[in-house]
Amino acid sequence: MSVDGEAVRLRSEADEPGWEVDPDDEWGVAVITTVGRQLRLRRDAAGLRAGDFGKAVGYSEDMVYKIEAGKRIPRQEFLTAADELLGAKGLLAAAWEDVKKVRYPKKVRELAKLEAQAVEIGVYECNIIAGLLQTPDHARAVIGAAQPPYSPEDVERMVAARLSRQSVFDRDPAPSLHFVLEEAPLRRQVGGTMVWRQQLERLLEVGRLRNVTLQVMPTNSEPHPGLDGRIELLKFPDGTAVGRSDGAFNGRPIHEPKHLRILELRYGTIRAQALSPRESLAFIEHLLGET
Repeated sequence: MSVDGEAVRLRSEADEPGWEVDPDDEWGVAVITTVGRQLRLRRDAAGLRAGDFGKAVGYSEDMVYKIEAGKRIPRQEFLTAADELLGAKGLLAAAWEDVKKVRYPKKVRELAKLEAQAVEIGVYECNIIAGLLQTPDHARAVIGAAQPPYSPEDVERMVAARLSRQSVFDRDPAPSLHFVLEEAPLRRQVGGTMVWRQQLERLLEVGRLRNVTLQVMPTNSEPHPGLDGRIELLKFPDGTAVGRSDGAFNGRPIHEPKHLRILELRYGTIRAQALSPRESLAFIEHLLGET
């Protein structure tokens, strides 16, 4: 394939890290297998060989076969191009609504679904900056520091999943968001000075949103109920709620009112001991000014 006499490089697996199907995600496997089967049937009906079809949409023959076999998650632009080429009248392109959900791990999808429904989200983090607040480079550095290390493909998949949850900031009407972050992770220059500064700037940007309350817990504060781990509380329009705490109830999601009251009490105590939102933003600005 060429354009103006120049060879065009077709997309291969190396160009799309992190787009493999998780074999343990039964629903995800079913979705991608179905889409791949539909693609194969339409390609055969059009009398196109995989190699010719791949060239027409900018993908290698091997990638086409893997997508059709349900081993690779197709990108939106691939489905759109395939739909047009095969005359699918929007059916293949429409599959993206299900495919994009499979792009992310099952646990992340479940969490993102809850966050997308919540009218109020409260998060306390003691060891890292909350995932909803991380920049792409910060998230990449944090996930990449794991031991044993993840593959580059898995790192990119997890970064994309984490960033996808941040669509909560674009919701209308906007949910009420509350974050309490410990001082120590704010000072840790994860990813280097530039990445660290960009992360602090992101915190200032988010902390100034009208529906967001961002607080910092100083290192020299008195002991508080969050010292044994992360706390998250989500409240929904119908009055129900779900919570999770690393240090309580074995870290499992809880719905029972009596257990939720315990987490609410702990989270409320943490917020009361942290710096006020105004003091917190000033603290972050001071950190930026130190470099």
